Amino acid sequence: MSLRLDKLPDRTPVRMSLSLDPDLAAALGDYAEVYRQTYGAEEKPEALIPAMLDSFLASDAGFKRARRALHANASSKG
Repeated sequence: MSLRLDKLPDRTPVRMSLSLDPDLAAALGDYAEVYRQTYGAEEKPEALIPAMLDSFLASDAGFKRARRALHANASSKG
């Protein structure tokens, strides 16, 4: 049987841990507060970080081009 929808990719979250300098940690805390004031929903900075990174990467045209080239090169070698 064939379906129009391909099999879904692996969506298992990958846990990463990182260290931040104090100024960046404070800025993320402030961002979370502004988010709460704007949307009326309280979110911890660590819950906002994945969406922030996703938005940043999605808006970086140079990264998108380089990533496509990277994967094209990798698939042509394999």
